[in-house]
Amino acid sequence: MPEIYKALLATDMDFTLLAPGKDVPEGNKEAIKALKEAGVAFTIATGRSSFLVGKFAEDLGIDVPIITSNGGSLFDAANRRQFASRDFGDKKIRTLLRYLLDNNADATLYSDEGIFFAPCSSRKFFVEGYNVGVPPEKQSPIIDFGMDFPEQERIPAFNKILLIKPNKELYRILCEDPELEAICSGPDLYDIMPAGTSKGNALLSLADYLGVPRTNTFAIGDNENDISMIAGAEHGIAMGNATEGAKKAAEYITANYDSLGFAKAVYEFVIPLTEKF
Repeated sequence: MPEIYKALLATDMDFTLLAPGKDVPEGNKEAIKALKEAGVAFTIATGRSSFLVGKFAEDLGIDVPIITSNGGSLFDAANRRQFASRDFGDKKIRTLLRYLLDNNADATLYSDEGIFFAPCSSRKFFVEGYNVGVPPEKQSPIIDFGMDFPEQERIPAFNKILLIKPNKELYRILCEDPELEAICSGPDLYDIMPAGTSKGNALLSLADYLGVPRTNTFAIGDNENDISMIAGAEHGIAMGNATEGAKKAAEYITANYDSLGFAKAVYEFVIPLTEKF
């Protein structure tokens, strides 16, 4: 059975908890320790693959499931396994792959078998950077695929496609597909998931799993893909550097990510409220 917590806080990673490609600042680490001492379950809710969060989970001592792939999976970092994943159907992902490959899309796909790169993908550098200094058994698998991939007898189950600078017509078609969830997750970054997938839905599912009342949930983020959890949590927090949409959905707006806005929100907003629970 999960440990008993009085509240749950989920945070976005890039431009919220840390700068992309960097470590978590010490000030934010201290704030996370304070959360745990206050009886608050702490987790990450990120658009990243589950393979790109393990070293952070270990460093921060996260002992509850992590939300990855924009809500596409709940990940047990200690055992390196997904225990819940919203995957594309086999026929759907093959159709999508064929379309993306034929249009030379800059596409990266997330699976519980690794991170898969289309021929035109420009994202491999980010995964290679993550793997630097990580023991081989904990590194993210990097897998290239070719034009014939959609027609192979077996392909993995995927829960997210990351597109970089897709052309407008391609992205419009994906956005209008009722079977898909398409959202911007950063400058020139667009996430495609099965319909109904969101950080907000995953946050509430995790709260239920941990036995935390939904009225005791917090979420903090900065971008459009964070709005669902900022709005879905009882207490939503936006970074000072957040988009206008994220700020409008929030109850509390903190400082910028590079001014330890995460820690400020913890000390000035989250912990004072949890003391009343």
